[in-house]
Amino acid sequence: MLQNRRIYLPPLSLIGPGALNDLGEELKSLPYKKALFVTDQILVKIGVAQKVIEVMKASNIEIVLYDDVQPNPTTKNVNKGLKLLQENNCDFILTLGGGSPQDCGKAIGILATNGGKIGDYEGINLSKHKSLPIVAINTTAGTASEVTINYVITDEKRHIKMVMVDKNCLVSIAVNDPKLMLGKPAALTAATGMDALTHAIETYVTKGAFGWSDALALEAIKLISQSLEIAVVDGQNLEARSKMAWGQFIAGQAFSNAGLGYVHSMAHQLGGMYDMPHGVANAILLPHVEQFNIPACAHKLKKVARAMGVGVLEMSDTQGANAAISAIKALSKSVGIPSGLKELGVKEEDFEEMAKNALADVCTGGNPREVTLEDTIAIYKAAM
Repeated sequence: MLQNRRIYLPPLSLIGPGALNDLGEELKSLPYKKALFVTDQILVKIGVAQKVIEVMKASNIEIVLYDDVQPNPTTKNVNKGLKLLQENNCDFILTLGGGSPQDCGKAIGILATNGGKIGDYEGINLSKHKSLPIVAINTTAGTASEVTINYVITDEKRHIKMVMVDKNCLVSIAVNDPKLMLGKPAALTAATGMDALTHAIETYVTKGAFGWSDALALEAIKLISQSLEIAVVDGQNLEARSKMAWGQFIAGQAFSNAGLGYVHSMAHQLGGMYDMPHGVANAILLPHVEQFNIPACAHKLKKVARAMGVGVLEMSDTQGANAAISAIKALSKSVGIPSGLKELGVKEEDFEEMAKNALADVCTGGNPREVTLEDTIAIYKAAM
């Protein structure tokens, strides 16, 4: 049955090798004058930030650098960036990096136009006004924060990740230039790539999935399955980086409009409790949550297996679903993701608290199968 849908996408997306230079041409026609440049110290150190600064200078844009964003951005990071923006009267926000600078920039943009504390906006569409304009330059093929209506900020006091789903945080211009992704470390490539795969698979089986999101999700699964291992082994492979850029880009569009599921609900707790990289948490949990989900979506997981290159023609839905789980595990292992949570220092004594918080997470409602506290603890145990 056809349903009315609202599709939220950035007004402009630039993607492909050389997209950063295209951004410079776009900015010349816009009224922006001074940017709060939100990034991290690693991108400054390796010279990627300088490439962006040079493009901004050529477009007569003044830069105020803020490079103190942590891998899991905190309320402190947001507040510090907001203060810098206000003190310097910046008229837009420029973000560079993976999900961390992107999410921090979105949070700063929402507070700049709405006021209050960032915790006030935890939930769905709680802001009243559109963010300050954001130009988001992505450097990893993973979170797709540059194209989504989602951002996540860590509350240091509660040790949880606050999830905000807010159409007002959508960026004005999104940039995905795979040349900026060349040479990134193998571990980062693997973690962010598995994050993108998790987005694609979760959005394909989520309760909110529909025809458009299904098409994007399946194509994303195909692209990521074909190119992630190559990008991890050969970080300079532009074709593999380009496929990963497209895969994460369309997976992000899909999940931003259809939703996610319980992998993310559980992974958010690992990030909040242990400061664990989000992509690693997702990668470890993904096969275990989807194993739990088989009774609710075996026919869809069979199609996931096919998109990953598994021959499923002669299989039943359940056999195909199990083949998908095996393919996920094999890809995760091939790119060097840790085999379980135990080696990352996770303690069983924290399971109940994390499980309670996961059940309250905004992503939980999208999971195709209902989950209980006991189910959640069992999944955490299985992932150890």
